[in-house]
Amino acid sequence: MNHNRLDTALVVDDHPLFCDALALTLRSVAGIGEIRKAATLQEALASLQRDGVPDVVVLDLNLPDVTGLDGLVRLRNAAGVPVVVVSSISEDRMITSALRAGAVGYVPKHSDREVFRTAFDRLRRGEGYVPEGYLDSGDGENSEAVRRDEVLGRMATLTQQQSRILDLIRAGMLNKQIAYELSIAETTVKAHVTAIMRKLGVQSRTQAALLASETSFGHVLQKEG
Repeated sequence: MNHNRLDTALVVDDHPLFCDALALTLRSVAGIGEIRKAATLQEALASLQRDGVPDVVVLDLNLPDVTGLDGLVRLRNAAGVPVVVVSSISEDRMITSALRAGAVGYVPKHSDREVFRTAFDRLRRGEGYVPEGYLDSGDGENSEAVRRDEVLGRMATLTQQQSRILDLIRAGMLNKQIAYELSIAETTVKAHVTAIMRKLGVQSRTQAALLASETSFGHVLQKEG
C-alpha cells in the first residue's frame, strides 16, 4: 500500500486562535513538522507560489474572500495535493458537496484530537476520511450532483480577478462600480465579464450570478430535507 508523506501542511483559516490550536494538534497527533498558515484564499494561493506546494492543505470553507465551494476547487487545482476540509459546518449535505468538489477528507471543527489522528493516519495510507455517522446525501439525485460538479468545474477555470469580478456581479454591481471598486478600467471589466460568461457557458451576467450562487453554502444546505 502506498504511504503518503505528510511532512508539510498549509492551514487556511481566518481564525488565528483556531489556526494556532490546529497547528499544535497536527504537529502532535499527525507528526507534521512544518506548518504554514494563511487567513484567506488569496494568501494561500500566494503561499503556494512563494513557498512551494505542501504535502497537504487543511482548509476552512468559510473564508472572507470565498463564496461557497469554489475556493476548495481552486486550491485543489492550484496545489495538486490532498485537501482536507476542517469546518464548523458538519451537515451531511455539505460534506457530500465538499467531497464531490475534490476534498479527500472532512473533519468537523469540534472533533477531538483522536479524530484528527485517525483522519491523518488514513490520509497517509492513501485513504479518505469522513466523520463517523456520515451518510452520503447524494443518493437519488445523481443528475443534480452531476450538474453541481459541472458548475464547480467551470468556476475553477476562472482567474483570481475573474472570481472577484463574479462575486461583485453577484452582489449586484454594475461594470462602472466594479471598475471603481477594483481600480481598473471599465473596458477591462467588460473584457473579464465576457470571458467569465464564456467560461461558465452562459449568455448573461444574471445567469453567471445564478451559477455562482449554486456553489454557495446557503444553496447547498437549503436543500437539506
